[in-house]
Amino acid sequence: MITLSRAAYELKIFFRARDQVVFTFSFPIVLLVLFSAIFAGTFEGTAVTVSQLYAAALISAGILSVSFQNLAISIAVEREEGGLKRLAGTPMPKSSYFAGKVLSVLVIAAIEVALLLAVAVFLYDLELPAGLAGWVTFSWVLVLGLASGSLLGIAASSLPSSAKSAAAVITLPFVVLQFISGIYIPFTELPPWLINVASVFPLRWVAQGFRSVFIGDGGVALEMVRSYELGKVALVLGAWTVGGLALCLMTFRWKSRRDG
Repeated sequence: MITLSRAAYELKIFFRARDQVVFTFSFPIVLLVLFSAIFAGTFEGTAVTVSQLYAAALISAGILSVSFQNLAISIAVEREEGGLKRLAGTPMPKSSYFAGKVLSVLVIAAIEVALLLAVAVFLYDLELPAGLAGWVTFSWVLVLGLASGSLLGIAASSLPSSAKSAAAVITLPFVVLQFISGIYIPFTELPPWLINVASVFPLRWVAQGFRSVFIGDGGVALEMVRSYELGKVALVLGAWTVGGLALCLMTFRWKSRRDG
């Protein structure tokens, strides 16, 4: 009950910040419309349109944005403003704070994905999974992507030295990761060493999992190894979920650096 109350509080704070709400939900849609207008047509030898590929990619970037990026920045700000220190001194279980954060991320991500899918389906002919297997794959990729992103975001919140630097410290590497993870630029256009770097992190694998769901067999020829490697997707995302939890336990701080 405490966890649900905390999640409701986090959602209330989020939806009260109207500028943030508009940006969070509209940004991937705006990018999809822009990229679809600039890069029209289909990929050679396939029936896959550029719009369909970008839709799957931007869903991936969107869920990592609301989990990793937003959590890392917001928690860093809360820590600097003394909010975490005050929470640590209350009777509320510390686990409820983290669970509330993750539940709020799940709700926000669900809304963002639903909006992006609606635009992609009605404007760009993105096909939703026709069978149960496709929805099962969609579900576990979404859950593992959000879990790994949330835990890594909580851990990364300890990196910024101040609230003012939080956005820069977190956003810059995340933007770079999007460019090298097949979100904005196809892997076929990237040098092998950049692909190897991207393959270490979750975003590349979340995007690959969603491509298998929304593009399917028609787009498998666009993959580097002509396979979606769903087993490897699950393995990497599962490993990052466990690793993210370990990093949280080792690095999370309730006090800012100035408090010692």
